[in-house]
Amino acid sequence: MSETSRQQFILALDQGTTSSRAILFARDGSPHGVVQREYAQHYPQPGWVEHDPIDIWRTQLAVAQAVLRDNGVAASQVAAVGITNQRETTLLWDRASGEPLHRAIVWQDRRTAGLCDALTQAGQGELFRQRTGLVLDAYFSGTKLKWLLDHIPSARTRAERGEIAFGTVDSWLAWKLSGGRVHVSDPSNASRTLLFDIRRLCWDDELLALLDIPSAVLPQIVDSSGLITTLDSHLLGAPIPLAGIAGDQQAATFGQTCLEPGMAKNTYGTGCFLMLNTGRQAMDSAHRMLTTIGWRRRQKTTYLLEGSVFMGGATVQWLRDGLGMISRSDEIEALAASVADSGGVHLVPAHTGLGAPYWDAYARGALLGMTRGTNRAHIARAALEAIAFQSAEVLNAMEMDAGQRLRELRVDGGAAANDLLLQFQADVLGVPVVRPRVTETTALGAAYLAGLAVGFWHDEAELTSLWSAERRFDPMMPDDRRASLLNAWRRAVDRCRDWARD
Repeated sequence: MSETSRQQFILALDQGTTSSRAILFARDGSPHGVVQREYAQHYPQPGWVEHDPIDIWRTQLAVAQAVLRDNGVAASQVAAVGITNQRETTLLWDRASGEPLHRAIVWQDRRTAGLCDALTQAGQGELFRQRTGLVLDAYFSGTKLKWLLDHIPSARTRAERGEIAFGTVDSWLAWKLSGGRVHVSDPSNASRTLLFDIRRLCWDDELLALLDIPSAVLPQIVDSSGLITTLDSHLLGAPIPLAGIAGDQQAATFGQTCLEPGMAKNTYGTGCFLMLNTGRQAMDSAHRMLTTIGWRRRQKTTYLLEGSVFMGGATVQWLRDGLGMISRSDEIEALAASVADSGGVHLVPAHTGLGAPYWDAYARGALLGMTRGTNRAHIARAALEAIAFQSAEVLNAMEMDAGQRLRELRVDGGAAANDLLLQFQADVLGVPVVRPRVTETTALGAAYLAGLAVGFWHDEAELTSLWSAERRFDPMMPDDRRASLLNAWRRAVDRCRDWARD
């Protein structure tokens, strides 16, 4: 009998914005196998982004089956499954048939910006902020759900009769994995809907009424870590417990073991998401950060401050797919490193508006400061620097909210493999940036939540002992140079603000 055939694993399903992945994690927290599959993006109008829910399900199931098959792991060796997912993406489906009623509206989609403006002008912004911890923005699920109910024939009437179900991607996957037996979400995902009271931990009737959303369409709330259901046996070969659910950024925070107040991480994915643990306190932000639920475990809720950057790795994807400047995303580091600096060029990637701290749905991307000497290497470097500048603005705002200086920033996500980016990030932050040995922290967090629920790992102290640094990037930039670069960045951002407003 081989060593692998005797091992037990946790299977993490990592459903992202551009791909579905499945990762097996061993007891030491190391990834044992990874399978990933991309799926189609749909852009029916400028500012609109959609996914086919069937694509999401098919690719997620396919990679789950493949990671077991490819690594010679039997379903009986999987102690539990954890889900982590792109957040805010909004789905509606028929409870009887399980068929989607519409393409999913993706978190990047801006079609409800006008509705958010109207609610704000009607004086409702503060109510939403107090109850949900969120800014009234098209980013979140609530206005997307209202749009679907408004635009799909008879959808609202059917919702009132309990015939259709709303969910973010976690709900959709749990529904499909269980064969339609459970319609659930966890507090980390529910807290991103504009419909959930993050202090009372329940759906808010007043907010539902403002958006004309019937409560019958909503999922049941379950803990982020706990026995939720079992998978239909025919999917992977056994009724494996589904025991963990968390939105991707909360999962990454848990996977980075930022489990104590004051610890922070930044994930460089499609967007960039900086999270600061504030413990049992839902901290109000004076600087337009989001207050959100990190996770709920054993009836105890952990809160986070979050700053959301919409275009992180997506900026590099745009250079690759939109402009054809590179053929693979990993080529950007060498190209950017071929010049000493950006030559005064700033790329502001406000392609889908600006997130924190601006929350400007009408901002649009711009390339500024070009001269006849500008070449594609300068633009590549400006793209990487833009990712770091956006994150620096978020972290500075968080530090003012928390009233303390961070000791370090833990980082993960695809672009965290880019040494040039991380050194520049440390330089413009003035704070050490630390990359962990295991960078699959989003999936790892989902695995940890599921594994704790079934006793695969004993407690959070054991998880903390498993974390280790692979490389530390210390700031080397003089203070005056840092201040000058940040001022120039803010000037560039100002040029892009409010551009697309009618």
